[in-house]
Amino acid sequence: MKKLLVLSDSHGDVDAMARAAAREKPDLILHLGDLCRDFDTLRQRLPVTQAMQNVCGNCDGFTEVPDQRVLLVEGRRILMAHGHRYRVKMGYSLAMAAAREVQADILLCGHTHIPLERDLMGLHLMNPGSCMGSRGTYGVIELGEGAPLFRIEENRAGQ
Repeated sequence: MKKLLVLSDSHGDVDAMARAAAREKPDLILHLGDLCRDFDTLRQRLPVTQAMQNVCGNCDGFTEVPDQRVLLVEGRRILMAHGHRYRVKMGYSLAMAAAREVQADILLCGHTHIPLERDLMGLHLMNPGSCMGSRGTYGVIELGEGAPLFRIEENRAGQ
């Protein structure tokens, strides 16, 4: 069983990301952009052995970090994207088409700051929302034998 922590739209709140990582103790941390420098700072705070991947978002400016990645984790194909290139604020149909094109089982995207988790005709969609601030949220995915488990959690300080 692998536990994935899905973060997005941290916008400078590295403490919120560190809090979620400490609470969940994931095998893999995925950051969906906005801001790549937050991801880099979190990487410096965590043990060097912590597995992490990220993509850039619309607020990241020029970066060599790609705006999407396809990962294979526990036999599941995951498309990570911030979502701005697929205009997810207007709906998820373009992002879903991109996920189907790469034969993804799971689509992860942020950008909207609104958490969402659902199965859409065999493709599982998760938007963890924004992890920043006192009302932040993040996603957790548990992959192993059997059906994956998905959940959205509130990321309040002191929890």
